[in-house]
Amino acid sequence: MSYIDTINEQTRPRSGSAQNTGCFAHVVGWGVEVPEKVLTNFDLEEMVDTSDEWIRERTGISERRIAEDRDSTFTLALRAARKALSQANVSPRDLGLIIVATSTPVYLFPSTACMIQDKLGATQAGAFDLLAACTGFIYGLGMAAAQIRTGMIEHALVIGAETLSRIVDWSDRSTCVLFGDGAGAFVLSASDDPGGIIDYVLHSDGSGGDYLVVSSGVKQTWNGEPRRQSLTMNGQEVYRFASRVMSQGTQEVLGMAGLKVDDIDLIIPHQANIRIIKSAARGLKLPMDRFYVNIDRYGNTSAASIPLAIADAVEDGRLKPNDKIVLVAFGAGLTWGALVMDWAVEPTPRSHLREALRESWYILASIRSLLRRLWRVIEAIFWRHDKSKHLESGRSDDEDQE
Repeated sequence: MSYIDTINEQTRPRSGSAQNTGCFAHVVGWGVEVPEKVLTNFDLEEMVDTSDEWIRERTGISERRIAEDRDSTFTLALRAARKALSQANVSPRDLGLIIVATSTPVYLFPSTACMIQDKLGATQAGAFDLLAACTGFIYGLGMAAAQIRTGMIEHALVIGAETLSRIVDWSDRSTCVLFGDGAGAFVLSASDDPGGIIDYVLHSDGSGGDYLVVSSGVKQTWNGEPRRQSLTMNGQEVYRFASRVMSQGTQEVLGMAGLKVDDIDLIIPHQANIRIIKSAARGLKLPMDRFYVNIDRYGNTSAASIPLAIADAVEDGRLKPNDKIVLVAFGAGLTWGALVMDWAVEPTPRSHLREALRESWYILASIRSLLRRLWRVIEAIFWRHDKSKHLESGRSDDEDQE
């Protein structure tokens, strides 16, 4: 065991377990959204010095989705969130928490999560963005599950959304072939029924932070120029790190949950590189058919990777109700994490009335947002008027005293 592994073992939090609580966090709905535009390896051959054969052999990627100008991390995330809420049959006003895991927010602030809270009309929800790169969705699920287990909230919305095409250097053939855009969302709800998110582990090692870097665009000095926002990666070091922690993270979370690898029906890894997934399979002594892979269709979508893979696994019939699954990921930071859960989501029967009511709620949410903005304008006018009267009254008192 290495020094870092020893430290992780000694300081490993046990709060991830639901085994000693009376409340369980279940996934009750999901939704995904991907851009229409497809960028194939053959398209990339026209852009940089590369080839379809080289990309597929080294990464497993054939194509990826690229957001058009009209789309953003926010718009993709919002559409995925609405689909998840519809499938879960959970009203936005019942949400207690919204977490958006993303490395490509629309703004540093306001958070993308707050923008989504406003558009959904989730009036009772706290909202924030979470930055743990490609591990972000697992971090978000863990934090939301913890809130539910303690009884602080009943429903949470966790979204992984990225528009990595906006930060990729499209002249760098070593990185531009890897990444794509997309979004996925889960709705979590409290339940007395055992299951749901059983256990999770979250780890970080900032000493490897310079292996995968994107500047924030913030000036480094008060009068300086902002750094260029493009991604740089030490591919060899990231590969070595990922190959180790993907299998270690899976074994660790299974040990905490009291399970064995044979108890797991499907492992859904972060879709970064097919060679990394194969390395994890070798480390766990499992055949590749125990892993779900869709990297060929989307590339690396960072925090959106796992929810997109889950949606495809359900559609392909690889993931069924009552299956036990492991989600495992690694990312910049460096971060890594794994989560084991019972997948018990049953699709909610479609109801035209329910969908109409839901759309009506979103229209009312937009009207509410507009009225609140208008009220702030009116409030500011009255505030300035009251302040002027107060200042004039103060001057009159001073004159009387003189």
